Amino acid sequence: MAAKTHFWKSKTLHEMSRDEWESLCDGCGRCCLQKLEDEDTGNVFYTDVVCQYFDEDKCSCTVYKDRHKHVPACIWLQPDDLSQIDWLPGTCAYKLVYEGNDLPEWHPLISGTKETVHAAQISIKNKVISELLVPEEDWEDHIIDNL
Repeated sequence: MAAKTHFWKSKTLHEMSRDEWESLCDGCGRCCLQKLEDEDTGNVFYTDVVCQYFDEDKCSCTVYKDRHKHVPACIWLQPDDLSQIDWLPGTCAYKLVYEGNDLPEWHPLISGTKETVHAAQISIKNKVISELLVPEEDWEDHIIDNL
């Protein structure tokens, strides 16, 4: 019996169905963190401040389907964006597949459960504070370096 070929190994990002594309997201929530960019260097720094629409218990967006109505600048990641976005964390499946790498063992498509993302300490679950509680001028005080 032949081994099953995983779609992310047999298809390009452009060939994936919408459901396949969405399933690449491991649900870590890191893209929901507020980021600061150094204007001089272009370096991007993550903070532990998260979008107000992030549900920390579920580690997901509460307005995902309509997120652009609520947060116009929220990313709507597409395959062509991956060559231009350098702030995605190294663990991001979209970035990994784009770069020709395989998914880690804790990824839900490998493990079969979303809980492995949290067990591997990849997600931001229970590690963040809502942007509603931190004025933007104080975000610099919330820069983290452990992503």
